[in-house]
Amino acid sequence: MEPLQSLALAAGLAWASGVRMYAAVFIVGLIGRLGYVHLPEHLQVLEHNGVLIASGIMLFAEFLADKVPGFDSAWDSIHTFIRIPIGAMLAWGAMSDAGADAQIVAAILGGAITGGTHLAKMSTRAAINISPEPFTNWTASFGEEGAVLAGLWLVFATRSCSSCCLCCSLPSSRGSCRSCCAFCVASGAGSKASARRRPR
Repeated sequence: MEPLQSLALAAGLAWASGVRMYAAVFIVGLIGRLGYVHLPEHLQVLEHNGVLIASGIMLFAEFLADKVPGFDSAWDSIHTFIRIPIGAMLAWGAMSDAGADAQIVAAILGGAITGGTHLAKMSTRAAINISPEPFTNWTASFGEEGAVLAGLWLVFATRSCSSCCLCCSLPSSRGSCRSCCAFCVASGAGSKASARRRPR
């Protein structure tokens, strides 16, 4: 995978993990398994049967849980301890072709991006749940799912940090925009430094 695409994948997975972690893992693993993309070495584990089955089951569970006002906030609270470390780990794996230093930078800033999108999602949904009617909650939930699909499509279709542009354009995710931009700059610099150190 080209460095720019690895960078976009790392940022995109970190961003998506803060909103729909299981969907991000399942979709990326599935398209890698079907041969549409060649994933970096440390992300190829997402293509394994067990990972696809587990993430698929949890994707369905999260799809249902996120449509129930009140329960969705409890679900988000529990996943504070799951989404952020997984987002950092996915960002680390996406930069496996760029060198160890770029991977460390990716893990640090990837965790910050995931944390920003997760906290923005959790606070937005908590505010929405004040309203007794469920329709606003459902609209927000489907909107988040559509945004994740669009963001991942941009990552693979444009081979750039387009996911960061989407991240910055969403009101619920603007808190992580600066981390996302910093991620692109710092990880890009790290990957270039690794490339210079490699023997020719």
